Amino acid sequence: MHAPVMDNSIDTKNWARADLLGLEHLSADEITAILDAAQQLKERTGGCAEKIDLLQGTTVANLFFENSTRTRTSFSLAARRLGADVIDFSASGSSLSKGETFIDTAKNIEAMNVNTVVMRHRTPGTPQLLAQNIGCSVINAGDGAHEHPTQGLLDIMTIREHREKIEGLTVALVGDISHSRTARSNIWGLKKLGAHVIVCGPSTLVSRRWEELGVEVAYSLDAILPRCDVLNLLRIQFERQITRPFPSVREYALLYAMTGERMARAKEDILIMAPGPINRGTEVTPEVADGPHSVILHQVTNGLAIRMAVLYLTHEAAR
Repeated sequence: MHAPVMDNSIDTKNWARADLLGLEHLSADEITAILDAAQQLKERTGGCAEKIDLLQGTTVANLFFENSTRTRTSFSLAARRLGADVIDFSASGSSLSKGETFIDTAKNIEAMNVNTVVMRHRTPGTPQLLAQNIGCSVINAGDGAHEHPTQGLLDIMTIREHREKIEGLTVALVGDISHSRTARSNIWGLKKLGAHVIVCGPSTLVSRRWEELGVEVAYSLDAILPRCDVLNLLRIQFERQITRPFPSVREYALLYAMTGERMARAKEDILIMAPGPINRGTEVTPEVADGPHSVILHQVTNGLAIRMAVLYLTHEAAR
């Protein structure tokens, strides 16, 4: 008797893009296609722990022109889980220091028969420019304060896993909204799937102009807390700020950190999320970050699933 043949196929319905540059221009169906593929891949790989050779014989290049630990590692692991070879490129020590443009660098890497380029850059719009100049798939791993599509997708996947839906939920993004590419990608994705989104933080970091994107703007966490199904606590990005947007970290924590005391006033089933790295005591206290409502480590695992899905779907669309 022959052993059954495992079906490794992943549903690619509703996906036809060879690049993932952001969530702003994706439809709800396209976002759902990525989420569904990620869920299938998570199950097929035993929770993202095992290999499945869907991309065997292909090569993924990580081009990171800005520092990264979690995203770069996550993309590398995701590619290897799918059986792909991985090239890790760092701008420091490269030919960029000799005057070569990043497009020429990418074209040279593409000429080595690379199938997919994963790119992070400090300048908004750089992945879009790259996609116009090379033929292989381009995946945006964060471009300045513009978008971080796979982070937005993994956040949404985590919510969907725990709540089984997005539509009708109230999700608050709390903290440094002004400088957050994660906030932008979350807003685009969550809104298209039917969530009510609130952006909350100091007025110096949360402009009223965010209302133009169809979100609610709030300046008091305590005022909105009882309505929230999900809190996504964003890091204060001091490295992107020219001037200090509030008097002190202590004052910020007093007004916006998620603490045990605030948890007592929140919904019983509230989800606590953070894209990382978390600053314990600033955005969230340790008892909340490590508590039963926290799904922060679930986000990390789902990051692998989402990045596997994006690598696979864009590769299939490019074939």
